[in-house]
Amino acid sequence: MASARNKSFSFKVVMLGEGCVGKTSIVLRYCENKFYDKHITTLQASFFTKKLNIAGKRVNLAIWDTAGQERFHALGPIYYRDSNGAILIYDITDEDSFQKVKSWVKELRRILGNEVCLCIVGNKTDLDKDRNVSTEDVERYADAVGAKHYQTSAKLNTGIEELFLSLCKRMMEVSVVEDRARMNNDPCSGFTRRTLQIVDSDGEESRSAPSGSCCFSG
Repeated sequence: MASARNKSFSFKVVMLGEGCVGKTSIVLRYCENKFYDKHITTLQASFFTKKLNIAGKRVNLAIWDTAGQERFHALGPIYYRDSNGAILIYDITDEDSFQKVKSWVKELRRILGNEVCLCIVGNKTDLDKDRNVSTEDVERYADAVGAKHYQTSAKLNTGIEELFLSLCKRMMEVSVVEDRARMNNDPCSGFTRRTLQIVDSDGEESRSAPSGSCCFSG
């Protein structure tokens, strides 16, 4: 097994939210630094990757951008199963989009437990003059469910780097704690939870994450 300084982390992150809240805009801005004024409709799910270096550790993100339309909601568990982190997005001008976030929080906690790192994100801060969702109310709710609250604007490219960097650091902390606990219980075990991979410095993986299929948005 590789020494701690040579570990590389791989995480699965799922993005959830109603249609038109800006899920695809956020991930496109983060991964490709692109923004489109016209709404991009995601069909079922799109898949993005991002490689980071955080405090000398390599981090590989697999980001699943799910469809927000009601007819696709039943497919949700297929995409967020085994996720290490979840970004739940609402539109700050749309109160109903925040109420829907609460339903996803309940489902994620039920299916993934308390280990999954939750981010609740108010997008479209460039439309702050039309805000219909109280920041204070969201922060109180986030604290109550063990989530972190962020505010972003994909259009202005504000808050997005901070969102993903903070989430990555939290997922790394959870993984390290779980790895140590597992090692204490079984000194011969070099495995960690779910989709986390331990990668040797020469690139050889000691564990592979489950693979899955996805559909790309047009």
